[in-house]
Amino acid sequence: MIPLDGPFYDRLTVGQELPRQPGITIDGGLAALNQSLFGERLALTLDAELCEAVTGRPGRLASPGLVMQVSIGQSTTISRRAIANLFYRDVRLVRPVFVDETVRTVVTVAGLADGSSKPGRAPRGKVLVDIVTSVGDEPAVVYQRCPMLPLEGDELPGHADDLGEGPELDLAGYALAAPDWDLGPLGPAGDWAVGATIVDPTRDVVDGATALVRATHNLAMIHRDAEVSPYPVRLVYGGHVVGLAQASLSRVLPGMATVLGWHGCDHTGPAFEGDLLAFRHTLVDEAPCAAGRVLAVRVEGTAFRAAEPDGVDVLDWTVVVLAP
Repeated sequence: MIPLDGPFYDRLTVGQELPRQPGITIDGGLAALNQSLFGERLALTLDAELCEAVTGRPGRLASPGLVMQVSIGQSTTISRRAIANLFYRDVRLVRPVFVDETVRTVVTVAGLADGSSKPGRAPRGKVLVDIVTSVGDEPAVVYQRCPMLPLEGDELPGHADDLGEGPELDLAGYALAAPDWDLGPLGPAGDWAVGATIVDPTRDVVDGATALVRATHNLAMIHRDAEVSPYPVRLVYGGHVVGLAQASLSRVLPGMATVLGWHGCDHTGPAFEGDLLAFRHTLVDEAPCAAGRVLAVRVEGTAFRAAEPDGVDVLDWTVVVLAP
């Protein structure tokens, strides 16, 4: 049973499995909501005939961004009271998800570490969780994330687990795991040199944030209730910023087939409703695979708002994609 309050850091144990949220069928309605919020140009999510020609199966690919939104939302049984999400680590989309498939998520506590104490600040702790989102018995997404949670009591329990570091970027591993699709119908490969940066001239506004939170069962109070936000207004869910970043990448890399993983994702600043976001994309590395190429792209996001007209950094995301 999902508790109406909590969970709290000092009531968690390593190895504990959190209550499971309901499965979600990623149907055409949810796909349409995702498209209306982000305007993504990922061809295999839009064109069923093209998708079948490329993948060999009927129907449309569910946006990998939407799959992640649902997975993260289903994982928020751990972070209903989250103060912040510190990082996502080694996100692997190991199985493509198609429209009308149902995903379910299991969340397990992998590590606990007390936060540092500061005068006048309530104690808090870091919780590393393992997350597996599956279609039937097949894992579709595997990763870790680390929310910061408050305590129910007044004293830190003394947890000091080593929460580790993220792995080195392994494009060869991604290449071996990439689906062996026929990418020819997506058109010729673009000309993008390693180290080169493309600035997307199209900026986009953050709106409809609570619609995404509700649709994906995201329970984090901080994204719904301004009174529990550390800011004067409600904090926008970081995945909303990533969704707009992926849509921007689909514009600058029109032949992109799908997302294979997130090597890293840091929310470098808060985002709010009404922010105008701009993105720049740098090709970090590439490697050949059976279907084409795997590309590692660093996407940096900047928010412009009335109080900060010169812009403030909000996202540093390294994503691995499959392309011709």
